[in-house]
Amino acid sequence: MVLNIKKGNEMIAEFSVVPIGAGESVSMYVAECLKIVRESGLKHELTALATILEGDYDEIMGVIGRCHKKVRSMTGRVVTTVRIDDRAGASNEIESKVRSVEEKMKG
Repeated sequence: MVLNIKKGNEMIAEFSVVPIGAGESVSMYVAECLKIVRESGLKHELTALATILEGDYDEIMGVIGRCHKKVRSMTGRVVTTVRIDDRAGASNEIESKVRSVEEKMKG
């Protein structure tokens, strides 16, 4: 499959990296990933269950790949899940999606 994604086209991606067999708490692994995310300079949002990134495809996938490899270096098994929303001409999607819902709730 060939992806025809233009450089500079922003998208959002939600991802989670889950160490398998690492016990109940995963905050140590999340903290390591968040360091990578912050160093990337991409717009991001940490949520209780995942992290959302905004940027171009290559940047986003690079960050997710580095997070996966970091957690994998810390444990024997990792499951990484990614969801991508790629909309032509869209930008500031993290804020605009939430704002759109909030505006609809007012009226």
